[in-house]
Amino acid sequence: MDIVFGGGKYGLEAARHLISEGREFVVIDVDENCPVRVNFDLPEYRKGTRKSSFVKGGMRELIDIFFDLQPEYVFPTAPIHVAGAFLMEHLGFEVWYEGVDFALAGIPMKVVVSAGRGSVVVSYNRDRDCIPKCRAPDVCPVTGIKKPAPMYELVRFAVPDGFVIESHYLQPGLGAIRGERLREMVEWAESRENALVATACRCHGVITALRMAER
Repeated sequence: MDIVFGGGKYGLEAARHLISEGREFVVIDVDENCPVRVNFDLPEYRKGTRKSSFVKGGMRELIDIFFDLQPEYVFPTAPIHVAGAFLMEHLGFEVWYEGVDFALAGIPMKVVVSAGRGSVVVSYNRDRDCIPKCRAPDVCPVTGIKKPAPMYELVRFAVPDGFVIESHYLQPGLGAIRGERLREMVEWAESRENALVATACRCHGVITALRMAER
């Protein structure tokens, strides 16, 4: 079983890929009439099910279903940093605004897309649109520049004490993160007062700075 978090344009691509591979999945979206639900007429999810289905909801629902299903892959197709939001909802972390500076200290400014509100977004194609279904070659087909390292390695260098989750390409233009890495992230963060967590593929990434909320 896999989970698709977000039932919009990119969630639709993920669902089509999973169907073509004969894999069952659960789609989570705040809109019960999202494109994935409408296109594939998915039934409502029931706890313990192993059939493709839909859940109306957000991060809380993702966490509940994640620990219920123990998915192999999670497709983070909604416009949020799933790893950071997961820790905030599940363990009670909050945004650590000053922590962004620790990430920025090790990242070349030429790959920084934005920085602020607790997160840094990075990309080897910072200023232009990516081509559809890109295969993420060593030389960016848009900029023509050779990448010095996959972005997830650059992020690991920038935040050596952080937790970096690699997004794996399952087909050109479509990536997913392994469920086991999300579980490892939770175990890693449980005893920490602050945490830098990141998700990155070969070309792009996002780093979020978190600290344990005061009780």
